[in-house]
Amino acid sequence: MVSTSHFEQIYSLGLEGQDQVNRAFGGGLPAGCLAVIEGQYGTGKTTLARRFAYGLCEQRHPVTYLSTEHNLRPFLDQMRSLSYDMQKSLLRRDLLYLFGNLSAGDQDEQPELLSKLQAAQQLWKSDVVVLDTFSDILLYDPTVQSLVSANTQRRAIQKIISFFREIKANGTTIILLISTSGLPEQTLEPLRAVGDVLLDISVADGHSQRRREINVRRFAGMQQQIADTIGFTIRPNTGIVINNQSVVKR
Repeated sequence: MVSTSHFEQIYSLGLEGQDQVNRAFGGGLPAGCLAVIEGQYGTGKTTLARRFAYGLCEQRHPVTYLSTEHNLRPFLDQMRSLSYDMQKSLLRRDLLYLFGNLSAGDQDEQPELLSKLQAAQQLWKSDVVVLDTFSDILLYDPTVQSLVSANTQRRAIQKIISFFREIKANGTTIILLISTSGLPEQTLEPLRAVGDVLLDISVADGHSQRRREINVRRFAGMQQQIADTIGFTIRPNTGIVINNQSVVKR
């Protein structure tokens, strides 16, 4: 695991009396960083990002959460099932929840999604912006797909990376969830290269439950030492549970 760069402020992930997530991640995410969380579908990327969002809101850090999978009601129900009740955060306006339905409309008339993202000024005014799942947006954007067909997709990726840098300069932390299925390496590599925080989630079937591991490839601006591998489980009515071996002793 590599640490680079220095960040002046850290956004705490909160819930110190409820779980060990904030401690496992060294006290929180750096303000103004780009965090990339990648892995196959079903590995727990979304649950981890939602735990981050919940803890950040509880710390009164405004969060924008854009989902390509669920509208508001299923999101709230799923969060409640994990003991992450976001209703209060919505009422306090600490959470701005947006649903981008990528399956709506004619496939041949899909809008230029990256352009729409950049133009949505209100979306980027929070302390933290979560794009779940960013790789789906890339897959459905016709401009990106035409460039992929021509093997020149780096042009579109570099353009959005430049935009992310402008947003980061204002202190906004951006969390990108990326599924490694369906995207060519030429698209993924530029995002990995510029990520200040790079987490790769893997999962394997154990004797009694699925073993999930977060491989910490890079974590810039860490407050405290972070383990190279963070094991965790997802439990109903509890949420994310960090394996004790994954928490670095202070």
